[in-house]
Amino acid sequence: MMAETKAVASAAAAEEGKSKTVVLVAVDDSDHSYRALEWAVRHVAATAGAPGARAVELVVVHAKPSPSPVVTMGGPGVSGDVVRLVEADLRKKAEGVVDKARRLCVANSVQGVVEVVDGEPRHVLCNAVDKHHADLLVVGSHGYGAIKRALLGSVSDYCAHHAHCSVMIVKQPKSKN
Repeated sequence: MMAETKAVASAAAAEEGKSKTVVLVAVDDSDHSYRALEWAVRHVAATAGAPGARAVELVVVHAKPSPSPVVTMGGPGVSGDVVRLVEADLRKKAEGVVDKARRLCVANSVQGVVEVVDGEPRHVLCNAVDKHHADLLVVGSHGYGAIKRALLGSVSDYCAHHAHCSVMIVKQPKSKN
């Protein structure tokens, strides 16, 4: 049995009393997050088709940033029109992310709940884990080095330490040269 399938199976066995296993996936507009979603969809479909397997619920979460941090970089004199334009752009990006996630689920015959939640991704994801009683959180890895991770922070690292469930970090495969 592959390590990835074992992760879903161990999440399924994590709470014997529950009627279903909840797998939560974080998505944004990066290739890394879509790779994580592909992994989750593929393994949820494989686990759901196994004889005697518990039902698996897939929850896809996109954390939409608030326009205020983006706008405040422009200084104190930023108009309400700018805030509305930034909000419209963030909403349009979120719709694109959600649409792509839904198409991937449909293409693999997997039903999933898709949510867009305003806020900082690391907090949105940990809160979503608690809200949905997730057994497994799947996130992509951007593959930042130590310096970039220290400056930007790592959502996957934060979630690995703070989420109240197992966390699968899906990494980019190494290129074959």
